[in-house]
Amino acid sequence: VDALGLTNQTYFILLGFSYLTTLQDFLFGVILLMFLITMAGNLLIIIAATTDPALHTPMYYFLQNLAVIEICFTLNIVPRMLVDLLWERKVISFSACALQLYFVLSFITSECFLLGAMAYDRYVAVCHPLHYTIRMNSRVCLHMVVACWVAGIPPALGLTAWLFSYPFCGPRDIEHFFCDVSPILALICSDTHLFRYFLFIATVLIILIPFILIVASYIQIIQTIVQMPSAERRLKAFLTCLAHLLVVTLFYCTTGLIHLKPRRGLLVHGRKLMALSYTVVTPMLNPIIYSLRNKEMKRALRKVLGRGQLFSKMSLSSQ
Repeated sequence: VDALGLTNQTYFILLGFSYLTTLQDFLFGVILLMFLITMAGNLLIIIAATTDPALHTPMYYFLQNLAVIEICFTLNIVPRMLVDLLWERKVISFSACALQLYFVLSFITSECFLLGAMAYDRYVAVCHPLHYTIRMNSRVCLHMVVACWVAGIPPALGLTAWLFSYPFCGPRDIEHFFCDVSPILALICSDTHLFRYFLFIATVLIILIPFILIVASYIQIIQTIVQMPSAERRLKAFLTCLAHLLVVTLFYCTTGLIHLKPRRGLLVHGRKLMALSYTVVTPMLNPIIYSLRNKEMKRALRKVLGRGQLFSKMSLSSQ
């Protein structure tokens, strides 16, 4: 510590779940299992949607990108968390912490906007089916996906650079299992009111703009479904949107709540458990939700898994 009481900005300590000393091994096993399921599930969706011509549609193109975001987001947080659950000293360098926070903010922003794009896709498919192939052609879909990915860069870069430009005082302990904004703010010893103000505005815009688009899309979708003459058509139209609705609900009930809820409204350990749900549980459940009631996806996954079994049998027979 220097004469002004500022710490040397070289490293932080992620306290994580160190308060659960007797459950470290159990947590490691559970989170490792969920991590492997997340990686396998999302990779299978990417492979199935790429290799099966029947899935070369806008909906599955967006789903592929959602799976990529989930994989990147999970890889940014979970492997380090698993290592920290085994090691006594949970050290992360200043630059690594800043980089992790940048990717967290970037991927969450991109996912918010991608879920909004997926809602618009379902709106066009249900409400304007005759114009669907024109309005959602490959060029439009590409532009929408690129916009979703790029949308995460400016706020993530700006907020991360601004946050880490502040002086840090006292202990280096981050009361979390990854570098997030709120626990890092607690270590800063200068006035952060302006940063908090802009952070709140950015959070509201990033979360609410796609949410408003999703709500508006589903209001139109529900109105269209209700006016359909046959019950069979109504059920079919609803089922095409069900998976997306479940994923949106899951995402906003975890990510949205923790980032929009006032900082003092959540206890430290409560924030960790809530964050665990959207960093580990949600990425694992998304591929399961999209595969569970989707006949085309299940058929494509059976093809992919069937090829894997065929290749393994061929390799065994050649030996």
